[in-house]
Amino acid sequence: MRVVYLGSGDIGVPSLRWLLDAPHVEVCVVITQPDRPSGRHLEIHDSPIKQLALSSHVPVFQPVKIRDEQAVAHIASLQPDLLVVMAYGQILPREILEIPRLGALNLHASLLPKHRGAAPIQAALLTGDLYTGVTAMWMDEGLDTGDILLQRRFEIAPNETAGSLHDRLAAQAPEILNESLALIKSGQAPRQKQNEKDATYAPKLHRYSGRIDWTLDAAQIVRRVRAFHPWPGSSTELELADGRVMVVKIHKAQAADGAATCGEILEGFLVGCGDGLVRVLEIQAAGGKRMEADAFLRGHHVIRTRLAQC
Repeated sequence: MRVVYLGSGDIGVPSLRWLLDAPHVEVCVVITQPDRPSGRHLEIHDSPIKQLALSSHVPVFQPVKIRDEQAVAHIASLQPDLLVVMAYGQILPREILEIPRLGALNLHASLLPKHRGAAPIQAALLTGDLYTGVTAMWMDEGLDTGDILLQRRFEIAPNETAGSLHDRLAAQAPEILNESLALIKSGQAPRQKQNEKDATYAPKLHRYSGRIDWTLDAAQIVRRVRAFHPWPGSSTELELADGRVMVVKIHKAQAADGAATCGEILEGFLVGCGDGLVRVLEIQAAGGKRMEADAFLRGHHVIRTRLAQC
């Protein structure tokens, strides 16, 4: 089976590795997003997807826009049997979806139709879902709207972060891909329509998506801390007794009983919010190291948060 793989996010690395090792699969090209500057120094590095492809001697194709005529023509020239997509980052046009003989398969990190879009893992945590999973979906021209081939459901742990859930789903995806390809090869792959009434959307995150709004209740804030870890991180500003303002990231927190004015900081690094209290457990100052809240307080006399909206 000749496969064109499209992926840009780290979550797709285990699935690409499985395809490269599968005896009945030939990955004829890996398509990924163009290299972009990243990190504190905005240096350009090959993504893990690209590194894996190059180390496996598989051609890499990085069009700026996948719908450009040259990109479409290049994919068509490869005569693939199947497209496999996971976290590619662009919507494929009809001209590309019609190229492969067997169709185009997308692995999406949610239980569709819930959390269509760019940030399904974070959305599951933000909404307090008890379960999430991976959906193998036949692609159409919409945003994660195609028919479902199969799904696998996994329980979300009480203290799960987006980072840990990302890694768990990434590790499970190859098994789902294996089952999907076996069904496709047998000619018995199902096509189950999605229920549009149950559809929700998970928009793309931005650098400032994690700024904490202390008017929210404690449970919401704690879910946001988990959902935005490790990126973009949950940030706030602290007012110190000496008049300085310090930007910090909160890496770990828990809800607590009690009440205080929004943004007010009580003993034990309890922060007042819209309803209840948030106990900060792990924190990191800009340019500093991640540390336990008690250790941070021994070095800083904190008065209140500055981003409280009450």
